[in-house]
Amino acid sequence: MRETMKGPDHEGNQALSGVQLKDIEKTLPLRVLSEEDWEHWTTWGYVIVHDAIPPDHVERLKAFLWEFQEMDPNDMSTWSATDRRAHGMAELNNSGMVEVYNHQLLWDTRQSPRVYNAYVDIWDREDLWVTIDRANLNTPNRDGRKFGGFIHWDVDTSQDPLPVNVQGVLSLVDTDAEVGGLQCVPELFRTFDEWVKTQPADRDPFRPDTTGFEVQFIPLRAGDLIIWNSLQAHGIRPNTSKNRVRMAQYVSMYPASEDNENILRQRIHSWRECEPPKGIAFPGDPRELEKKVYGRAELTDLGKRLLGLERWNGA
Repeated sequence: MRETMKGPDHEGNQALSGVQLKDIEKTLPLRVLSEEDWEHWTTWGYVIVHDAIPPDHVERLKAFLWEFQEMDPNDMSTWSATDRRAHGMAELNNSGMVEVYNHQLLWDTRQSPRVYNAYVDIWDREDLWVTIDRANLNTPNRDGRKFGGFIHWDVDTSQDPLPVNVQGVLSLVDTDAEVGGLQCVPELFRTFDEWVKTQPADRDPFRPDTTGFEVQFIPLRAGDLIIWNSLQAHGIRPNTSKNRVRMAQYVSMYPASEDNENILRQRIHSWRECEPPKGIAFPGDPRELEKKVYGRAELTDLGKRLLGLERWNGA
């Protein structure tokens, strides 16, 4: 399967071309997913990997996110801070995005063999790069943090051929419909080819008309990784609870583009200088705590390849 870059919206969401992931004929044996998982993935456009990281790592990540956000988990009066910078993607405002990208704990998730091997199953190849993405700590959405939720695509669904990519999020808490989190429209994914024929020519290729479809909330346990096809219409359900939080880390992988020197330099620069990726989706932290306080993450041999610091072919 060969891919070429198709005008990426941002580094974390490269739109690739090639065989649709639901149509891949597997050549590598499954490492993490079961046969039932694979069937669910190809039919409904998402799959859940249980216990993707161990409980002690989950707890370290949670403690760090509270610290980074300058919030006290035992004092709700500290939970109402609004975003330090507005998002270029307006639908993300007040959704709990944490502008941290290269902390050691985030990289420890990325270079986890179980997380990596789940994406090897999805892509049916080993030469992957990991997205440099952020985390989420969404306290109850009320008062100055009102947020209504949304459903969208991060890829342009008007392209022909359709883009090929995946996205993922690791839950750090048990979630339910009240505390919020990922919601999606699996039946729209399953029937997309027929549905799109019924839509007007000027439809919004990033925001579907979900009339007639059920928007499903996907409950997760702490430590679960959910991976979804980028053609899966998805979004964030607001936190309507009284006193609970949703916490997560976004982590995905895609085929390495080692010949793209521009993107390679940007990725290594982001890690080395503790800076956010380039793009409207990533406003960054105006305090620059990653750079000034936490410092550069150490990478394993796998992590170096997932970043692009070392090449998969050994050259």
